[in-house]
Amino acid sequence: MARWCYRHRLVVLVLWVGALFGLGAAGSAAGTNYSNSFSLPDTDSTHAYDLMVKAFPERSGDTDTVVWRVSEGSVRDTAVRERVEPALKEIAGMKGVGEVASPYSQAGATQISKDGRIAYAQVTFAEQANAVPKELVQDVVDTAQDAERTGLQVEVGGQAISRIQEPPAGTAELVGIAAAAVVLFLAFGSLFAMVLPLVVAIFGVGTGMLSTMLLSHATDVPEVAPLLGSLIGLGVGIDYALFIVTRHRKGILRGMAPEDAAVTALNTSGRAVLFAGGTVCIALAGMLVMNMRFLDGVVIATSLTVVLSVLAATTLLPALLGVLGPRVLSRRQRRRLAADGPDTAESSGAAARWSATVQKRPKSIALVAVVVMAALAIPVLSLRLGATDQGNHKEDTTTRQAYDLLAEGFGPGFNGPLQLVARDAEPAAVQELVSTVRATEGVAQAVALPSPPDSGVTVIQVVPTTSPQSEETDQLIDILRGEVIPQSGEEVHVGGVTAIFKDFAEVTGDRLPYFVGTIIALGFLLLLIAFRSLVVPLTAALMNLIAAAASFGVLVAIFQWGWGAEALGLGKEGPITAFLPVIMLSLLFGLSMDYQVFLVSRMHEEWVHTKDNARAVRVGLAETSRVINCAALIMICVFSAFVLSGDMEGAMAGIGLAAAVALDAFILRTALVPAAMHLLGKSNWWLPAGLEKRLPHLAVEPREDAPEPAGSAASGSVPAPRSGVPAGIGGSVVHGFVRTPQGEPVGDAILTLVSPGGRQVDRVESLADGSYILSAPAGGAYLLAVTAGVHEPWAGHIMIGGDSLVHDVVLSDVGVSR
Repeated sequence: MARWCYRHRLVVLVLWVGALFGLGAAGSAAGTNYSNSFSLPDTDSTHAYDLMVKAFPERSGDTDTVVWRVSEGSVRDTAVRERVEPALKEIAGMKGVGEVASPYSQAGATQISKDGRIAYAQVTFAEQANAVPKELVQDVVDTAQDAERTGLQVEVGGQAISRIQEPPAGTAELVGIAAAAVVLFLAFGSLFAMVLPLVVAIFGVGTGMLSTMLLSHATDVPEVAPLLGSLIGLGVGIDYALFIVTRHRKGILRGMAPEDAAVTALNTSGRAVLFAGGTVCIALAGMLVMNMRFLDGVVIATSLTVVLSVLAATTLLPALLGVLGPRVLSRRQRRRLAADGPDTAESSGAAARWSATVQKRPKSIALVAVVVMAALAIPVLSLRLGATDQGNHKEDTTTRQAYDLLAEGFGPGFNGPLQLVARDAEPAAVQELVSTVRATEGVAQAVALPSPPDSGVTVIQVVPTTSPQSEETDQLIDILRGEVIPQSGEEVHVGGVTAIFKDFAEVTGDRLPYFVGTIIALGFLLLLIAFRSLVVPLTAALMNLIAAAASFGVLVAIFQWGWGAEALGLGKEGPITAFLPVIMLSLLFGLSMDYQVFLVSRMHEEWVHTKDNARAVRVGLAETSRVINCAALIMICVFSAFVLSGDMEGAMAGIGLAAAVALDAFILRTALVPAAMHLLGKSNWWLPAGLEKRLPHLAVEPREDAPEPAGSAASGSVPAPRSGVPAGIGGSVVHGFVRTPQGEPVGDAILTLVSPGGRQVDRVESLADGSYILSAPAGGAYLLAVTAGVHEPWAGHIMIGGDSLVHDVVLSDVGVSR
């Protein structure tokens, strides 16, 4: 497939461009039909909502609010009315506005605060917020605010109004792509190589979002779904392309033809990308365990975007590699390749030195990592699920100011009234219930609303004394449901947006353990099959839980405690959105699995060949940590950019996932995991014999090159290495031991590897046990120089034929024995 795409690159490019523009045309013609229903079946608030829809079908349009306040006098003053009433009449005459309920009408006395300084008018549109044209919304806002004058403040709030405060669509994505481009350019040093992952991600995310738009007409897809789909799609799309392009460039620098390098890259890293994409989709599908209709649309949008990103990485990318050919390398790399012959694509000296440090001090590094993660996880103990509203918007937005004015004039609970919906209740019983509710602690106001005749439905609007997001409001709902309503003897349900989100948070909290258990179990089985070990998947599961706890700790500190939220332009603190833990955990577990597979697969390969755990962990970390960190940095840039999305849920998800990826990559995968594996020793790879026979075999990433025959690794004869270690094995490093003729290890020896052109490739110190690891180019002769204290220096040529070379050096005071 890779070779076909490479050779028929124009056909592949035309198909992808046609798919993108075709979906775009279809999406533009069909529009969107997103559904933001957060209600759950068989909950009290859902029963209330269903009765309300049945009794009041005409109240289907979005209702927004115009609020004004005077600094002196009263809103009833003639001068104020002469400014406000013409504006309200003009708004009422706009096409698309159904009704404007003015406080100056006969029935509007309750729309003026007790002190007479604040009043509001309700503007009912003919459509729901998502369907109201932004031009109409902007006209309403402009007309209302034109009535302002000195001493008269006018603000507008509501769902439709909040839409015009959002930044232009695609702002977050463009900023994320720009930041990722900088990281890619620094990593590759080539403009063409930088562009490749970005183009692949754009095609994957573009087709995914456009497909989601079309699917919104066939199934319930929440409005936040395409935002989350683009968030995860950009991250994985760029990362997957990064893995493949890195392997492709490495192949060319080793002397392979561009076509063969592309085929090899797709057959190795491409297979890993397929496995990684599958694990992400499996983790996302774990959300189906929650049995929430709202999350089904999120699963569809995110999984579809991931699948299309993987498809783009495995078909579009090889076609683009065919277009570029050797230009995927920078000019300097091409000149060096022509002058010095095959060389390594990039030095791993720093990574190798860090790997050696982890091996030397595993206990202290593990302790520091655990302390850092535990400290960051402390805030998660106070995690409270709920919903954000316009009270969490930035202070300078008109929606936030309208929200605050209503709270000031009519009480904090006015922005989230409860609705007690009764069916077939007697009028006397309703009046008695209203009186009982009014006398309940925490209730500011309770009034029976006019209901259509013959509907059999009665609605009592209850205004709490506390805000919609406060714990006291949740407690009031529990009191109404558990004590007040049962005493009435009537069938009454508590509804309203506040009650719906409370029920949503409770159901989410109850089902979350089953969800976490499901995705951990699936991840455990995948790693068990891939690495033939019980300890590795257990370690991965534990690390995933640690990463989740720490990232949610960061989320609670910023968004719930408000540490820096206003300074970062994120708005006012509040509870964590109820559905966010489910989505974040799905994405986090999927991405963590990617990094775990990429890291441990190299360790596992080394273990299979050497049966030396210390060497396997050291080599695996040295060869993979740089690309893992680079991929993580790209993810962090992409996720962090979603702070600019204008959506509080998007900002929460972006910050939470950026923190999770940073902690996972920089602390867990490159510090705690390898340190723990050094401490666990050979038990990392233990698997009962009976289980080994029953497990299917799954090759995550095949070896790139065949091993060199023993004895061909260096000129002359090579002494037999330690038991079980062949002379030439797969990898991209030179590693071995420095020792005396008596077999004693030589620590702190300086080892330098020099390329045929005289360039220093790497330089390290041997550890206390004499072991060392150097980044090793493949397919040529290189000079290895060793110096160590009282021992005489030694230098000799080594010939690399495979991916990795085991080379032991023996030093003495009078020479060297080989």
